[in-house]
Amino acid sequence: MEFIKTYYCVNMETKPGQIVVEGPIPPEQLEKLKFHEDLTAFRVAKQQFKALIGIAKLPEGRIIIARNEDTIVGYATFLYPDPLERWSEGKMENLIELGAIEVIPEFRGAGVGKQILRVSMMDDAMEDYIVITTEYYWHWDLKRTGLNVWEYRKIMEKMMNAGGLENFATDEPEISSHPANCLMARIGSRVDSESIQRFDQLRFKSRLMY
Repeated sequence: MEFIKTYYCVNMETKPGQIVVEGPIPPEQLEKLKFHEDLTAFRVAKQQFKALIGIAKLPEGRIIIARNEDTIVGYATFLYPDPLERWSEGKMENLIELGAIEVIPEFRGAGVGKQILRVSMMDDAMEDYIVITTEYYWHWDLKRTGLNVWEYRKIMEKMMNAGGLENFATDEPEISSHPANCLMARIGSRVDSESIQRFDQLRFKSRLMY
């Protein structure tokens, strides 16, 4: 599969300051930027920045960032699913995962996450992909926000909807372990019916038991 990555950029005015949302960003450009110390949802900031640079080096890897001047304050990652996950078992070249999306607390509530996803989908090449994301309530910032799982899920759904991702049912055990967890996906306009069928088979591995 040919991995075409076309750069897009959108400027945003927010109360904390001006934001540039752009990508996909190549690794050599990422390395010239600063990574905000509050981007710690998945691991400490320094390690997460290193992980983003590694993803950007992958053939299929895409990093979309939100930056305030030369400091990254938000990002989204797209890459093939982890080999240990169900979603990699189909060995589908046209299935990629929105692995992480994060915005620092200072810029939350300003629509930065939604804009990151909109910019992510501006590239026409995304019409060739099935893009998935798995949402687990234990990754959500419930303590800081004071929201319950259902309120937070509604916010996450609205953000993902901005990128064209919708809820899809699945019997994947971790997702099924709590009703707030969910699988969301966007099926590109050029994805063939055979790929959609293979995706359905990945979603429901216990279909014959029902």
